[in-house]
Amino acid sequence: MKIAVAKGDGIGPEIMEAVLSIFKASKIPLEYEFVDMGKWVFDKGFSNGMTPEAQKSIETLGILFKGPMETPKGKGVKSVNVTARKTWNTYANKRVFQTLHGVDTVFSKAGIPIDVTIVRENIEDTYGGIEHMLTHDVALSRRFITRPGSLQVIRYAFEMAKKKNAKRITCGHKANIMKITDGLFLECFYEVAKEYPELKADDVIVDDLCMKLVTRPDLFDVVVLTNLQGDIVSDLCAGLVGGLGFAPSANIGDHICIFEAVHGTAPDIAGKNIANPTALLLSGLTMLRHLGFMEHAATIENALLYTLENGIHTGDFGDKSIPSVNTTVFAEAIVNNFGKLPQHGVKPSLPNMPVTPTHFILDKNPLIMTKEMEEEKIVGVDLFIESAEQPMAVAEKALQHTGDLFKLVTISNRGTQVWPKGSIFTNIVNQYRCRFESLGDEPRTQVDILELTKLMSVDFKVCSYELLNMWGDKKAYSLAQGQ
Repeated sequence: MKIAVAKGDGIGPEIMEAVLSIFKASKIPLEYEFVDMGKWVFDKGFSNGMTPEAQKSIETLGILFKGPMETPKGKGVKSVNVTARKTWNTYANKRVFQTLHGVDTVFSKAGIPIDVTIVRENIEDTYGGIEHMLTHDVALSRRFITRPGSLQVIRYAFEMAKKKNAKRITCGHKANIMKITDGLFLECFYEVAKEYPELKADDVIVDDLCMKLVTRPDLFDVVVLTNLQGDIVSDLCAGLVGGLGFAPSANIGDHICIFEAVHGTAPDIAGKNIANPTALLLSGLTMLRHLGFMEHAATIENALLYTLENGIHTGDFGDKSIPSVNTTVFAEAIVNNFGKLPQHGVKPSLPNMPVTPTHFILDKNPLIMTKEMEEEKIVGVDLFIESAEQPMAVAEKALQHTGDLFKLVTISNRGTQVWPKGSIFTNIVNQYRCRFESLGDEPRTQVDILELTKLMSVDFKVCSYELLNMWGDKKAYSLAQGQ
């Protein structure tokens, strides 16, 4: 079986060499096709951080094992890590955080075991990176949460939880504030939960989740979150078990999967052969199990756990009274401990079941879409306009353009209502949202909306607009604060 390997930047080549030497010693029947990705590829003029040959190889082989990569700062290019995950629709980011004996934390010292799996949605949310300056003072970022995308990652999380015999699966969210976007994600969670009655499914507001994770992490098993919240919470969990040096990451898609260390490139120690390869090794073990090399993965992981228990460590962790070893010696110690079992957390040696790689040849982009259950209608519009005037002055001008089709319902500034009622103590900026709703709740056309926009543009710069949609009797838009 052949997989694509990208060594990465900074310490990437060193830790990748260490991990592959462990794989070679274990006699795993894998071949490696090394591909060009990372900062040095950006520097050659490839704006997505990978060569066309690398993209073709990865899309043919379907598996990418990659070291940490740096994105050049201040050059207007996107992160190669995020680009890879999004380009190949690796919609589920799975990160497993477990107590490792030999890696001291406040929880290990207190005898509190941690075994938490974070599943982070990997494609949507603010990571779309769709941003605009609406005025010279006001920036906008669009946050996309989709029903098909949410169902993909949530169903993966439930399937994974079922296979690992999880006792609990929790949805972390902020639906109390972001009622439409996080509300949709939470709705999808409970929709999928009905298909898995054997699993205890519940939800926690994300700030409360963070507090509970740092006080009683042993209460959680599998947690699924949206992209940004999942990114933050997964790094929090890494801190619970010793840091990003012990945080494996798997990016799972239907056609392509990426296995990587999520820590940085550590350029200050690059080339010194002192970096800790544990995170990349744990990511590689996740990859081996994904490919069906169960016995090899168990042998290596038990050897790693045995090595850690015996106090062998690189300079970034471990008992400081025991001299640290370099990257190469750490990898050699793991190889020398093949066949030995740790005192804690022995991994069962299951038989190998190598999968047969499926090479997908697509002739069009896969469209993921659910069935529209109720009739859609447009019942108004939010016009985002630029103005340095007071709310009443904005309202007086806007009211001149309502005509026979629309009524001006509210004007808000930074999400807080300032007209028809509000407070003089509300600070305002030079960008307002004017909400026009249809008279009599009658459906309107986009032509009606554009005509209203044209009239408003006589008095204001219209920065953007959003339609007010309804499906059946359900409003698909939120109220302003104070409305």
